[in-house]
Amino acid sequence: MADRSGADVVLCVDIGSTYTKALLVDLTTATVVAGAQRPTLATGDVMDAVDGCRADLAATDPRAADAAVLACSSAGGGLRIAVVGFEALVTAEAGRRVALSSGGKVVGVVATAGRVPEDAMSDVAGHTTRAGVDLVLLTGGTDGGNRDALVGGARVVAGSGFTGPVVVAGNADARDEVAAVLAGVPHVFADNAVPRIGVLAPESARAAVRDQFLQHVIAGKGLTARGDELARLVHGPTPDVVLAGVEMLAYGIDDARPGIGDVTVVDVGGATTDVYSVVTLDAERSDDGLAHEVVAPTAATRTVEADLGMRESAGLPPSFVPGTDEEYAADEEIARTAAATAVRRHAGRSRVVLSPEGRVVERSGVDLREVALVIGSGGVLRHGRPGVAERVLGGIVTADDPEGWQLPERARIVVDEQYLLMAVGLLARDHPDVAYRLAMSLAGSRS
Repeated sequence: MADRSGADVVLCVDIGSTYTKALLVDLTTATVVAGAQRPTLATGDVMDAVDGCRADLAATDPRAADAAVLACSSAGGGLRIAVVGFEALVTAEAGRRVALSSGGKVVGVVATAGRVPEDAMSDVAGHTTRAGVDLVLLTGGTDGGNRDALVGGARVVAGSGFTGPVVVAGNADARDEVAAVLAGVPHVFADNAVPRIGVLAPESARAAVRDQFLQHVIAGKGLTARGDELARLVHGPTPDVVLAGVEMLAYGIDDARPGIGDVTVVDVGGATTDVYSVVTLDAERSDDGLAHEVVAPTAATRTVEADLGMRESAGLPPSFVPGTDEEYAADEEIARTAAATAVRRHAGRSRVVLSPEGRVVERSGVDLREVALVIGSGGVLRHGRPGVAERVLGGIVTADDPEGWQLPERARIVVDEQYLLMAVGLLARDHPDVAYRLAMSLAGSRS
């Protein structure tokens, strides 16, 4: 796809919950000219932070004053999603994975199977009220299967008092009945996230969630008096945009512009530690008697660990900045523990178990063993002492882990010093060649 804009620079902006970060990207050279950041809500209006970043960049390069803006946002709590599914281990779990890959923060999962409808409605109402849910993702049933699974879930959502939006990604045969139940509640239909048992198809639901975030959520958070302008600038939730950047790095564009293959990103933040991965799902890896999961893994995956934040989980104020060697060492130890735990939860384990069919290999999580590149992100890595990346992330690259964790075996470690993956994800649609060249510069093989 050819670049649509005639401008030679573009402003890529992440409106974060604490800081707004901006990069001025030269579209001709595919390089970052300069970066800036401002506190997101210093004035109470996020557009002031965007304007402040633009002004700071314009002081370095006057072209920034008129540059087009591409933005993503996690401000105001980001995208808070409640998942309503049928079985806890099938459609509800599939919905949770889809929500995470869509850039959402999953604040509740309700499985309706075997539940009294009124109790399930109460659970959904509790999540949507207490956690301030922005969107409900409704799943249930395989295509051509029991329609009641999805229809019952729709009744639960309608009875909870949630006013929308709702993304429905369940049994396609139940759409008419679900539409009747959800009449009056903003909702859209996506393809079934679990079209058949053992298959997870998140792409359509992920796109629908992103669209609803842009249409109904971002302008309604009260982040600015210029809500319509903000809605025009924002292209998606920050985690969804970053995952798009990781996909560009892994897949590339075409045969002439290939990706690097399997890749993992570990973002160690103040409140959470996020892990992104894009891996090859190779059927040949299952010839050892693999016990198949009911919900299959996907190539692109994101997990969020809310108990592994550098500041909140460690009982430190968000504003804490290390200043002594002892404080830096303590910060690195927190980061090392957070990264190791988060990656293990993401990767899962491979172990031999006994089944009625005999000895089989049971796997959970995402198999990261063939990952070629591990990318570190987060302030502790960007602003740490020399060698911090190897000290924090080196322990997650290991061959033949004795406990069976499916960790990277031979990966190289780099740090996203400039926050390039955000820019790559924002540029991927309208400026794919620029996005690709930026991604390759991060991989160390710039074209």
